[in-house]
This record gives sequence, C-alpha cells and structure tokens, in this order.
Amino acid sequence: MGQIIITTLVVAGLCGIFALLLSIADKYIADYGQVKLTINNEKEYTVDGGESLLSTLRNQKVFIPSACGGKGSCGYCKVKVLSGAGPVLATEKPQLSEEELKTNVRLSCQIKVKNDISIEIPEELFNVKEYETTLVEKLPLTDRITKFRFELPEGETISFKPGQYVQLKAEAYPKGDDYEGSDEEVFRAYSIASSINDTKHIELLIGFTKGICTTYCHKILKEGDKVTINGPYGDFYYHDDDSEIILGAAGTGFAPIRSILNHMKDHDIKRKARFYFGARTPDDLFLLDELKDFEETLYDFKFIPVLSRTTPEMNWEGDTGHADDAIRKYCQETGKNSSAYLCGSPRMIESLTAALKDVGVPEDKIYYDNF
Repeated sequence: MGQIIITTLVVAGLCGIFALLLSIADKYIADYGQVKLTINNEKEYTVDGGESLLSTLRNQKVFIPSACGGKGSCGYCKVKVLSGAGPVLATEKPQLSEEELKTNVRLSCQIKVKNDISIEIPEELFNVKEYETTLVEKLPLTDRITKFRFELPEGETISFKPGQYVQLKAEAYPKGDDYEGSDEEVFRAYSIASSINDTKHIELLIGFTKGICTTYCHKILKEGDKVTINGPYGDFYYHDDDSEIILGAAGTGFAPIRSILNHMKDHDIKRKARFYFGARTPDDLFLLDELKDFEETLYDFKFIPVLSRTTPEMNWEGDTGHADDAIRKYCQETGKNSSAYLCGSPRMIESLTAALKDVGVPEDKIYYDNF
C-alpha cells in the first residue's frame, strides 16, 4: 500500500512539474510578438500575440458576449473569421451549426492569436462599453433571488433596449465557510431589469446557484463595492407593433420582462398584455407590489402566476400547473393575434414555445432569451 501511495505522489508531482513547464514555455518561449488584428476590414489594432481572441478584443475595449469564462461552453462569443485563425478546434464544433462552419464562424474564446488575423463582428458591438459601477442596493426578494442596483460613474450613462443584457465581472475571491473560492476573474451575463429611462443605473435580478459569479454576488459583494459591468448585448428586446403581448418567465427570467413592462409604462403603450409566471409555491413570487402597480397603470395588463407545488395549507386560489398550461387555457382565442416574449431555461422556453404554437402565435412573433 505504501508503495502505491508513493508511486501516485511521484506521478502527480511529475504531472504538476510538466504542466508548469508547459505554462512557462507558452509564456516565455512561444513568444508570438506583435500581430495585426483587423475588424470589419477597416479597424486595425496592433496587439500582443499569445492570448485568446476574446481576451485580445477585450484588451482593446471591444467587447464580445461571453458567459462561460472562456471555456467554449456557452457559444455566445461567435465571430466570423476572414483569415489567420487556423483550423476549427474540436472544442468549438459542438457550439457551431453546419451553416456557421461553412461561413467561417468561430468561438473567439477558443482561438489563440498567433499571427495577423482578420475578423467580422456586428457593428453594434462597437457601442458596447465597460463601466466601473458602484453597488448601491442589494435587496433580497426571495430566499434565492436578490435585486442588485448598480450606479454608473459620474458623467456616464448607458443606453439599451428593454430585454437586453449586460455582463458582470466577478473578481477572484477566497473560500468561505459555506462556499468555494475562485482564483480567476469571470464574466457572466444577466438580463437588465431596470427601465431604459434610468440611464444612470442598472438593476439585475440574480439567483443564487452556487456558481462562481452568483456566489460572488450573493456572498462577497456588499453595498458600496465597485463592480465592472459591460454591455448592452442581445437581440432579445421589445418590438413595437399592434399585436397583443404574451409574456412568459420563471425565477430571474422576470428581469427582462420587468424592463419591457417599465418601457410600456414609461411610454404609455396601449397594448393588451398578459404575464404568465411559473413558480413552485407562493414564497417564490416577488415584486408583487410592482406587478399590482403595472396592472393599475398599464393599458390592459394582467399578471397570472402559475404554481406547480401547492398544498391545501397554502390556500392558493390561483392557477396551478405550469405556465404553458395557462397559455393553452387562456390564449386559445387571441394567440393568432399575439406576439410573445419569453425568458427562462431552455426546457421552459421549449415548453412555452410549444404552447404558443398550439394557440396559433406566429413563430416569427415568438421572441425569447434562454439561460
């Protein structure tokens, strides 16, 4: 037994030394020098080679969406590569469609900048900015969800569409009594919950999931702390037309819906709207005073919570089941004249989309953001 333990320790030690040597070699021996980065055939940057394309862009204050810390698992950081990126890696292929592979779309977090490289990105990404905000309010809404209100620096403002999101940077932090630590900086995406009229603040609804960033927000951050945020991002946002509106969400998926409802209130938009919110118990409902205010001030709005885990002791008199059940129940007559805005997990989006199609909502009128 002792020999086995010694052998295991020796092998582990050799692996550690080998990994360290590779790291040193990559940093000091594989010196790629300065290379040229060209964006959209017109903007040129001289950059240090050796980092990922995502990091290189960020160093030039060009921000690409990313929600997985550069691990290649979220699929957000796609760019079109014109030249200089080398072959597609196996780590990229699960996130790229056949059409994207044919048109040279790549994951910027997986591309290492080794030589001159030319890419294309949407022009609107040049409007994305980074802000060093201050956390001015941290308000628990349920036992899991907290509202965070960030104030932008003096003289700076942010402009976004209702429904879009920002990325928040979690700094490295040590292990605590009831949570694991993190030795890396990571960015995570969160939908904006505030009104577009408040250009000095950003509000986020963040649920605690024991992830790196949710732990940072819930366990580490305190009012007065500085927090780096960049944005806005996203093609999920309110579209102005005459159709009735079906809103669907659960948990923190309420965030972009709240921004949309604030937009409708601020601009006195006269459209019929119904919000189907899925939850387990009455304790999972929050911001009910705000929702009541929306019901009283908007043209024709109703909040319809749907609970999946009720007991007789709860005395719940509202709808039960899931949000898709309520959509099938209430939208049979109006679906074909409606548009829909959904935010939640991929599984929830799938079930809500199926219900919306069942009641006749046109597929091109179903807008969603999954996380």
